[in-house]
Amino acid sequence: MNNMKVYQNKRFIVSSVSAALVASVAAPAMTVSANDVFPDVPTDHLYHDVIHDLADAGVVNGYQDGTFQMGESVTRAEASKMLAHILELDMDADAAPFSDVDGDAWYADSVNALYEAGYIEGVGNEEFQPHREMSRAEFAHLVVEAYGIEEKEADLPFQDLKKGAWYISDIETLYAHGLINGLTEIEFGPEDDVKRGDFSWLLANTDYMFGDKLPKPEDDPYELSIMHTNDTHAHLDNVAKRVTAVEEEREENPEALLLDAGDVFSGTLYFNEFQGQADLEFMNMMDYDMMTFGNHEFDLGASEEGHQALSEFVQGAEFPFVSSNVNFSNDEHMSGLYHIYVSKRPHDGEIYNSMIKEVNGEEVGFFGLTTEETADISSPVDITFDNYIETAEDRVEVLEALGVDKIIAVSHLGFNDNPEYDNDQLLAEQVDGIDVIVGGHSHTGLDEAVEVTEDENGEAKDPTLIVQAGQYGGNLGTLDVEFDEEGKVVGYASELIEISEQEADPEAAQKLEEYSSQVEEVMNEESGGVATDAFPNPRTGDGGEVSVRNSETALGNLITDGMLNKAKEYNEDTVAAFQNSGGIRTSIDEGPITIGEILEVMPFGNTLATMELSGEEIMTALEHSVSQAPLESGGFLQVSGLNFTYDSSMEAGNRVQEVTLEQDGSWVELDESADYTVATNAFTAKGGDGFDVFANAYDAGRVTDLGQTDWEIFRDYVAELGEVTPETEDRIVDTSDE
Repeated sequence: MNNMKVYQNKRFIVSSVSAALVASVAAPAMTVSANDVFPDVPTDHLYHDVIHDLADAGVVNGYQDGTFQMGESVTRAEASKMLAHILELDMDADAAPFSDVDGDAWYADSVNALYEAGYIEGVGNEEFQPHREMSRAEFAHLVVEAYGIEEKEADLPFQDLKKGAWYISDIETLYAHGLINGLTEIEFGPEDDVKRGDFSWLLANTDYMFGDKLPKPEDDPYELSIMHTNDTHAHLDNVAKRVTAVEEEREENPEALLLDAGDVFSGTLYFNEFQGQADLEFMNMMDYDMMTFGNHEFDLGASEEGHQALSEFVQGAEFPFVSSNVNFSNDEHMSGLYHIYVSKRPHDGEIYNSMIKEVNGEEVGFFGLTTEETADISSPVDITFDNYIETAEDRVEVLEALGVDKIIAVSHLGFNDNPEYDNDQLLAEQVDGIDVIVGGHSHTGLDEAVEVTEDENGEAKDPTLIVQAGQYGGNLGTLDVEFDEEGKVVGYASELIEISEQEADPEAAQKLEEYSSQVEEVMNEESGGVATDAFPNPRTGDGGEVSVRNSETALGNLITDGMLNKAKEYNEDTVAAFQNSGGIRTSIDEGPITIGEILEVMPFGNTLATMELSGEEIMTALEHSVSQAPLESGGFLQVSGLNFTYDSSMEAGNRVQEVTLEQDGSWVELDESADYTVATNAFTAKGGDGFDVFANAYDAGRVTDLGQTDWEIFRDYVAELGEVTPETEDRIVDTSDE
């Protein structure tokens, strides 16, 4: 990365944290040459170039041991010394009338010069109090006066400023010019000490904007590196190799960020057994920088424990979470972990509306988005989701107001997912100011970043890059992006690193054995059923090909046959069964069917329910099922006891053509005026995957939850059958291909 001067057009952050560096001025006996390198000022730190430019200009010096002594407060004497030097004031001024300024003191000439120029005053009793720390309010006033900055009004967000206080106009002026900010979003801390590094930062920026002593910063591009994962779904068998890939990337680029775009939960026995804690151990080991929530993080909301497992996952994380359009306020487990403000100092194990991180000497803003479809395809219960476009526009506006011009959206919307809800391409087109979208949800492996350079109207816009790493931890995504001085993307390089080709990290591999040994015990238990051939579960990621989410599959048939068989034990009038394809997660291999395979196919623990529906309502449900075809949809229904044809070239809502039901050994046409009993899982019966027609039946009391868990039903069914052979039977036919 280039060692860039970063103070051009950057907002000065007045802070008291240890990251603030020292711009130290001491008595000549305590100083070292300005040409020396300060060992406590890292070359990639935000203040590095500022401090060394000021040192080269003779404005600041280090201490005798060569350090800058980071985090110390600035005294009034030190402030005077620095300001007088950078302003190049006449040091032969008459003595100022301060009884506590000795004429031989190292700072006396500077105090005298500033007093004669009218920039400073005493503090009463004819004293200057040179060794008292300078407050942040005094600091703002001194800079405004010294540079004669024209007063400007600003709508200050700080709630700790006294109305009508003497310093208000100074703070407003610097804030309006983008030179100063607060300790937090709502606190300025006017009486707090100003830190030496902060003083240097403001001095350099102010002189660049309003003076002429410091050289103009170079316009080298700013470079940001990101590693990213998404939709790992508890697939941990290769996680020790992922650790290696991350370590190798960090060896090459120690400042590279590591982000996750959601859906760590649900998918394998590692989740069923450990509910996210196994995944979390390795995420902590890899030092993730942040994560946003996927829809599957909310899968357990309807369980007796609610979102307790998610709460424990968040609290155990050694990294923060960013989530901007999710409202946790009504959930007992999550509400206390969420902060509605932008944080520059996020704590591990907590959730923030947005975050600002200093990376390679500049500030980068982050916000997180989760698909609104979560309300339909998961079990968030009391957790709600706001509109992604409105949220993104608001977050960009807030971050830009805080002086951030490099903004990253960590998104679980899907690259090309259902546009009726949300997706990353629409986000990039409709919201200005987003530079990078680190995505998930659609399981899309983008070998190269997609660059969006036109808005929704086809007009040119600043580039937005979209990246996504695929699924199941198979890849580690990398992105190197260059920004110009205005924060515009001017170059990038991206790559998907295949995890299977890496060597396993020994420490991670040893830790994985502790989890895998427990998982293997369950995985290897046989159900009693045997597959004579493999039952595939295809998923294309982009539609247009055969997928469990757009076509009849042999596995879908087997699952729904088992559902219908069990439902008839409770109600012999049940005529059909429906299974949402989003609930069928993986395939089954040839040979004995193990409990592990079944749990991976059906990891959500849904229960079986029966519904009383009219023929018209069944028709409405089938129309919704195929409304996205041939694109994939988790709401595409696999069926048993019912066959139907549809034409995907027709307008959605008018696609279904012929529907027949098996009754008393014969196939008869669906009667839209008749009433029927059908079976499905409780998730879909309550309206999951957008089945409003089912939700209406549920609200009307026409749904009966049988309390039988889906995977147990499937286990018992294949055990009863013994041998099972994959086959499709034209239960669902798209006539547009004919």
